[in-house]
Amino acid sequence: MNIQLYISKKNFDVQKAERFFKERRIKVQVMDLKKHKLGERELQVFAKGRGMAALLDLEDKKVAAHPAAYNSIESYLMQYFIETPWLLRAPIVRNGSKVTIGYQPDVWEQWMKEDK
Repeated sequence: MNIQLYISKKNFDVQKAERFFKERRIKVQVMDLKKHKLGERELQVFAKGRGMAALLDLEDKKVAAHPAAYNSIESYLMQYFIETPWLLRAPIVRNGSKVTIGYQPDVWEQWMKEDK
């Protein structure tokens, strides 16, 4: 498994995801979005099947007050995410072309079974 964990803020779900992989001794490459800038291609992979709007962390009050929360045009959302990665839901976990948004241990367990 080649797990990449994209984080823009350290919230409870990010901590649970880190603990999930650490307890199972799975190496994780942590991508801090404050240092690692996302490209359009990466964002398209994240949004595949769900759309850009699914990447918005609307539970965060700061994000809900941002203009991006009221925009549904994908190209505008992509620019918002590139400029302000804290708008993204965290964690985003990537295993090759497979992506989860938020804390989803059931999906990660399935990835582990498929990898064996």
